[in-house]
Amino acid sequence: MRFPHCLNPEPAMTDEFSENQAAILIGATEKMIEIWNRLSPEKQAALLARFGSEENALAALVTTQLVAPAKP
Repeated sequence: MRFPHCLNPEPAMTDEFSENQAAILIGATEKMIEIWNRLSPEKQAALLARFGSEENALAALVTTQLVAPAKP
C-alpha cells in the first residue's frame, strides 16, 4: 500500500547553504538577538518559562512577527 506522503517525496536535505540562504539565516538570527535584547528581564523570564529555552522563545517571537498581519 502506498501512502500519499510517499508519492511526492520532498527534496533531500543538505548541509550546504547558498550565499543567499546564508544571508537570510544570518539576518533572521540578528533579528532574533535584536528582539531579545529589547525585552525587559521580566518578559525574557516569562518567555523562557513558557518556551523552555532562549532559542525556542526567540523563534516564537520571530515567527509571530512574520505571520502577524501588516499594520497600516
